[in-house]
Amino acid sequence: MSEEKTIFQKIIDKEIPSTTHYEDDLCIVIEDINPKAPIHLLIIPKKPIPKLSDASEEDVSILGHLMFIVGEMSRKFETEDSFNIVINNGASAGQTVFHLHLHLLAGRDFSDLFPA
Repeated sequence: MSEEKTIFQKIIDKEIPSTTHYEDDLCIVIEDINPKAPIHLLIIPKKPIPKLSDASEEDVSILGHLMFIVGEMSRKFETEDSFNIVINNGASAGQTVFHLHLHLLAGRDFSDLFPA
């Protein structure tokens, strides 16, 4: 019996539509359907890694690629000087979809949440 696909896997497999801003062989970048900022993108690896803490040594290049794509998206959305990256790891940390994803948040002041 196979595990049910996550919503992100269904988006990757084109079973569910999304607003896609980038896609390559390793990842997809979509808009969050419940944005917490004017710019709220999800950078999702195509390889289904449930949580960041589940990543293995063989995932190092994928993880680096995801961070590179964060930079690319920050330039595309002209927010390269002011953005946050959030990765929720586990249910008690707010993770609701157990397929690793990075939140790129920009377009508002986050200093109240992340003071220096």
